Formats: sequence, C-alpha cells, structure tokens
Amino acid sequence: MKKHITLISVALVILLVVIWGIKAYNSVVQLEENTTAQWAQVENQYKRRADLIPNLVNTVKGYAKHEKSTLESVISARAKSTQITVDPQNLTPEKLKEYQAAQGELSAALGKLLAIQENYPDLKANQNFQDLQAQLEGTENRIAVARMDFNNACKNYNTKIRQIPYNFMGFETKAYFETTEAEEQTPNVNFD
Repeated sequence: MKKHITLISVALVILLVVIWGIKAYNSVVQLEENTTAQWAQVENQYKRRADLIPNLVNTVKGYAKHEKSTLESVISARAKSTQITVDPQNLTPEKLKEYQAAQGELSAALGKLLAIQENYPDLKANQNFQDLQAQLEGTENRIAVARMDFNNACKNYNTKIRQIPYNFMGFETKAYFETTEAEEQTPNVNFD
C-alpha cells in the first residue's frame, strides 16, 4: 500500500512539474510573439510614412523648384529606407542598427523638406501641404509610440528569458530600438 501511495505521489509531482514546464515555456512564447507583433507595428508605421512621402514631395515640388537637392535627398532616403527589412525572428542589434540608420536618414531629410515651407509662404497656405504635413506629424507620433511599445515588449521578453528557470529554455534576447545619431540631430536648413 505504501508503495502504491509513493508511486502516485511521485507521478503527481512529475505531472505537476511537466504542467508547470509547459506553462512556463508557453508564457515565453507568448512574450516572443508579442515582441514580433510589436515589431510589425513599427514597420507598419514606417511604411505609412514612406507611402506619404511621394505625395508631400510632389506638393512641395510645385512651389519649391529651387530646392531640387533637398527633394532628391528625401526621395533617395525613402528608397533606401524601404529596401531594408528586418526579420522579426532574427532581431540582431546589427540588423536593427542598419534599419534604424536608414530610417534616421529619412527623418533628417524630411525635417529639411518640412523646413522649406518657411521660404515659400504660398506653400505654407496650401491645404494639400498642410494636410500632408499633419499626416506626417501624426505618423511620426505613431512611429514613436510603436517603437516604445516594441521596446516594452522586448524588455518584458528579455527580462523573462534571463530569469531562472526560463534562461535554460534556449531563447535568444531581442535587440531594442535605439535612437540613431541622425534622428537626434535637428535638421539644419540654410537657403543662402
């Protein structure tokens, strides 16, 4: 009888450990999937911005024919930023930095483009330009929120997988989205 109770006790302990292990593993998988979903939102907002840029450039072209180099730099930066993609399952710091650098160049070029309005009062009053500028500003805010949400998802995931016993499950940490030097600098527009 004692053997039978001991066997049942051991089987229950093993069953509880297996159930706990499955739940622990699944909780890490949920955090990893949340990180992937948040990255998709970051890419979604950058795509939205890239889609708006041709409209903004065409609106400005009509008014600012003398600003060809600025318009060309925006177009070039947009093309570069849309060519770089990052696999959410392989978010290495190097790949993320490359992606961020391209997006930072685009942000700097957009800043110069939006500053052109100071020299073109008619452009400032143009409803199309105002609408596009408002959409770009809204998009930049959405990008900031999406990046913050992504970093929070990475923090939750990375924290969990670094804790015992989760650190023995073989999951890799995710890289954070960091501000690039180009994004930290205020665009300098000089019309001399």
